[in-house]
Amino acid sequence: MCVPSPLQGISYLLFLSSEHLNFMKAPKKDFAYPAGYSELIKAAGLAEHSSVRGCMIIKPYGFALWENMKAILDKAFKQKGHVNAYFPLLIPTSYLSKEASHIQGFAKECAVVTHYRVAYDAKSETIVPDVDAKLQEPLVIRPTSETIIWQSYKNWINSYRDLPLRINQWANVVRWEMRPRLFLRTAEILWQEGHTAHASAEEAEQEALGMLEVYADFMEKTLAIPVVKGKKTLHERFSGAETTYTLEALMQDGKALQAGTSHFLGQNFAKAFEVKFTNQKGVMNYVWGTSWGLTTRLIGAMVMMHSDEKGLLLPPKIAPIQVVIIPIPAREEASSKLIAAEANLLCEALAKRGIRAKIDDRDSYRPGWKFAEYELQGIPLRAVIGLKEVMGKEVTLVRRDSGERVVQGVDDFLDSVDARLDEIQGALYQRALGFRKRQTVYVDDYATFKQVMKTQRGFVMAHWDGTTETEQKINQDTQATIRCIPLNGPEENGKCIYSGRPSGQRVLFAQAY
Repeated sequence: MCVPSPLQGISYLLFLSSEHLNFMKAPKKDFAYPAGYSELIKAAGLAEHSSVRGCMIIKPYGFALWENMKAILDKAFKQKGHVNAYFPLLIPTSYLSKEASHIQGFAKECAVVTHYRVAYDAKSETIVPDVDAKLQEPLVIRPTSETIIWQSYKNWINSYRDLPLRINQWANVVRWEMRPRLFLRTAEILWQEGHTAHASAEEAEQEALGMLEVYADFMEKTLAIPVVKGKKTLHERFSGAETTYTLEALMQDGKALQAGTSHFLGQNFAKAFEVKFTNQKGVMNYVWGTSWGLTTRLIGAMVMMHSDEKGLLLPPKIAPIQVVIIPIPAREEASSKLIAAEANLLCEALAKRGIRAKIDDRDSYRPGWKFAEYELQGIPLRAVIGLKEVMGKEVTLVRRDSGERVVQGVDDFLDSVDARLDEIQGALYQRALGFRKRQTVYVDDYATFKQVMKTQRGFVMAHWDGTTETEQKINQDTQATIRCIPLNGPEENGKCIYSGRPSGQRVLFAQAY
């Protein structure tokens, strides 16, 4: 049996849950966010809640998506001159306190380790911290790694010859979320975080913007998620950064999702940790820094961006399985063996072309059940082979995105499979882009703004006076935030929708996850 997908045989065990059956039986009207989102993730075998509140278990199918993302991004980072390293999970609290705005931004989300040993309390029959094993200095489980990395950079950087320093790490972080949601907001997050040091502000700024472009290219070309590139307001920027650049995507329910960020740190962390270098003229100065990161939140973004009442719609470039082959057994054993042999030949031919394919030859499920199963899982192409197809040297193909069904010669299919997958990839992107265009409106008065946020939601381009006070009052009234100040947005004189004060550019508002 040919199963050259990253899931191997265990993928067959992912769909036997009650969530799977309930989702497949649910009427179309029940598919809605946010409830439908969690149901779909569980039903498709991506993830489930763990016994630790706020944490999730990423199941093999969901983790295969993350592995594909890692492979593509890691290659892109290395092509830009970055190298991978790993830094400790535990950070001394004194490190966090060195950069005041940084600790203020993360203080409410930090989990703290205070003891290095536990003891058994016989009276209460519970495990408790050992009073004799209290740490001299508490340790924070990293919410992000700027502080411990810059402490290391202090020892690594002395001269301009040591710069630029471009390091990335694949790791986990802990941020104690009060309202967790699978993939979107969890206490423990898988991510990558890049941290770079440079000899000039200009070089660091170019790095931050360059990585934003890497992210945008990945999201649009691989995940088929159209994004708006922009800059966060002072109120929304990353704690400890001079400038935060962001990528904002619009989900099917009209809410925005921050898909990735890149930060120009200025010299803030260099000054906090005394990271200096001697330039070519012998003058000592603080280095300039950046940081940037993406998380498993992108899996949640794909679920919300590409899904319908049948389940997931995975972009072929990221799908763990691009083609599923379903042989239809015949009544005669000899014919069934012939069908199985042809299915294996097709799977092997696809594998030689670099296509991720698998055969589902389970005899415990009927073909119709399998069709629904793989529609739920979002496999881009389904190839069916029965006795009729074998005799005609054909294959029956069904596209997950459009439902289009065609019968094609096997050789023709193999020659055109790459192009067909590219068509699906492009169609998903265009569908998402068309939705965003339809759900983006330009508003010039506050009454209309409030009505839009109350009824249709979506992206709203409107004038803002540039003050945090106005930004917060609009949020209090409508739950909308300024998602970003679009990069390269056209200059346009106008009046703030709330205060009436002058404005030189529209900004992007939305309610958000």
